[in-house]
Amino acid sequence: MNKIIISGFGGQGVLSLGKFISYSAIEQNLNTSWLPSYGPEMRGGTANCSVIYSHEDIAAPVIDHPDILIVFNEPSLDKFENSVKAGGTIIINSDIVHKKTTRKDVKFFEIPVDTLAAEINKRGANVYMLGVLLPLFGDISEECAIHAVEHVFESKPKVIPSNIECLKAGIEYMKKLLK
Repeated sequence: MNKIIISGFGGQGVLSLGKFISYSAIEQNLNTSWLPSYGPEMRGGTANCSVIYSHEDIAAPVIDHPDILIVFNEPSLDKFENSVKAGGTIIINSDIVHKKTTRKDVKFFEIPVDTLAAEINKRGANVYMLGVLLPLFGDISEECAIHAVEHVFESKPKVIPSNIECLKAGIEYMKKLLK
């Protein structure tokens, strides 16, 4: 079972990233839950979502101690950093978050997602982050993630190729980091 919290400002693709993960898990024939949470102002306000996927049934969508925390702004790191389980992983968008974790019992990755994605697609940071996550997950295939991207953007077919390119670039970036 993987328990993931994604957090940032509205408009950064936080909720969409959660959907990408959930659809990818569904494509992989896994059980999944996606629980969004956002303020009434949405764009510019805080947004986060919880995603759980598993081979087993998921009893509740609430996450107290995530395995993975993905952070797109500093307030999100402040809010969720201490909830990550020992041995878990924190990934920050280092283009916006310039703070380090104080935790010594978690893996910590600083990735300039906005900059790296903008080389391909200026709005593709969340799909790039999906690519970053796949090598960490290890149980969702690239093919399933591509199908999820195609599904989410089926009404906007022109953006599919650049988003798939972002996905693949994120996968390659993380594979190099993990070596």
